[in-house]
Amino acid sequence: MIFREAKTTDIAPIQIVRHTVKENILSDPALVTDKDCEEFITGRGKGWVCEVNGEVVGFSIVDLKEHNIWALFLRPEFEGRGIGKELHRLMIDWYFEQTKAPVWLGTSPNTRAEEFYIRQGWKKAGMVNKGEVKFEMSYEDWRNR
Repeated sequence: MIFREAKTTDIAPIQIVRHTVKENILSDPALVTDKDCEEFITGRGKGWVCEVNGEVVGFSIVDLKEHNIWALFLRPEFEGRGIGKELHRLMIDWYFEQTKAPVWLGTSPNTRAEEFYIRQGWKKAGMVNKGEVKFEMSYEDWRNR
C-alpha cells in the first residue's frame, strides 16, 4: 500500500472509486465533476490517495475554504484494512497544520461511515444537507483523542 498526495492525474481513478461505493451513493453521478475534484485538490484544499499494486483504491479530500471534509471513500473490497483510517489521519493532520478552525462533515445516518467517524473521535452536531448527520472535530479533540 502506498499513501500519497492526490494529483490531477488521479481524478479519473478517484471518480471510479467514488462510483463503486455501496453507501453514500451519489443520486446523480454528474453532481461531482472532474472539474470539482480538480478545484478541491489543487485550490480549495488537498487530497490523498491509497494505491495497491499501482491502482487507486481509496481517497480523501479536505476543503480549507469551507472547513469541510469533502470526501473519504474506498472501494468496498478494500474496506477493513486500515486504509480509511490512514487516509483520514493524513487529511486531518494536514488540515490542522493549516488552521486550528474546527472541521465538519456530513454523512448518511445509520451507515458504516457514521460508525467510522464516531470511532475516529468526531462529535455529532445535528443534521445537514437533507438529512445527513453533521459531525464536527476541533483541533483539541483531534490532539486529545
